[in-house]
Amino acid sequence: MGPLDGIRIIEIDGIGPCPFGGMLLADLGAEVIRVGRPEPSFLQANFDVMSRGKKSITLDLKKPEHKEALLKVVATADALIEGFRPGVMERLGIGPEVCLDVNPRLVFGRMTGWGQEGPWAQRAGHDINYISLAGALHAIGRKGERPTVPLNLVGDFGGGGLLLAFGVLAALLETQKSGKGQVVDAAMVDGVAALMASIYAGMQQGFWTDKRGENLLDSGAAFYDVYETSDGKYVSIGSLEPQFYKELIEKLGLEGAPPVGEHLNPAKWGELRPTLEETFRQKTRDEWCEVFEGSDACFAPVLAAAEVFEHEHHVARGSFVELDGIKHAVAAPRFSRTKPANPTPARERGADTEEILRECGITLP
Repeated sequence: MGPLDGIRIIEIDGIGPCPFGGMLLADLGAEVIRVGRPEPSFLQANFDVMSRGKKSITLDLKKPEHKEALLKVVATADALIEGFRPGVMERLGIGPEVCLDVNPRLVFGRMTGWGQEGPWAQRAGHDINYISLAGALHAIGRKGERPTVPLNLVGDFGGGGLLLAFGVLAALLETQKSGKGQVVDAAMVDGVAALMASIYAGMQQGFWTDKRGENLLDSGAAFYDVYETSDGKYVSIGSLEPQFYKELIEKLGLEGAPPVGEHLNPAKWGELRPTLEETFRQKTRDEWCEVFEGSDACFAPVLAAAEVFEHEHHVARGSFVELDGIKHAVAAPRFSRTKPANPTPARERGADTEEILRECGITLP
């Protein structure tokens, strides 16, 4: 099931963006075989959400016979993905040159923070460091405050695992034409730079400033921000366009607000903000949801994770499914014809070792 049905991908076990990229590929129907060490995982299988829908084999890649077994599995695969520092796979004897020798059509996807080359390539790092070097962290935060850490969504997942999956799929499409495999160098610092493309352009044009909290989309504009309600919860508004801003003002009953058109003038943002803060504190979050029901003011409640599962929109779309007592987001995006099946729970570590090795003609002592 799913548009990637029939594609086999080897995932060398790791943490963060590489497993997330593998999850995306498995969600869309690829057969993803996670290769891990024999040691038990610190996660219970049902909580290992990024291993959902994958098969699992365990091999000790420091043993020659286990390395040879992996290479025989690689010979049957369309792609391999790994998330080690540059040179680690080569030292294990399973680098791109070796793998492409046994499978010339193989796409070898490499996920790192800094990339396979460059003066920082061998440095340790995490999401926060990669988004720092790409300029994203500097841009996120409120006026007069230090940068705000945006979870690890921007580097690890948006600029990392998603970029890896995208690169692997692009290379697989090219392989269909050329018959040849290749190496995909997916670096989080590159992926975050791609996500920042419009911000870079805005700064060079003079439309965007590098001062946090003073721009249209970074909480500088009063009509694109988050406001506290009377019950200590929050709502978000994004009333950028004139028709949406007009509806916001009408729904709130703000007769003295800057008129449509003038609301885009940064000099007016300071006038509007205290009024919006005071107004939104007059009702609870749910009461404001009733006021804006069916509205085009670009309004939404700020939901905690536990609330997300029960919201009517997600329920109507079937956005989540429960597997072994754990809520999972269903595969995204959605397809009209090759619909992916709901994800299946993560397999116990090594659960598929015997079956997959036997299928490849391998017997280990």
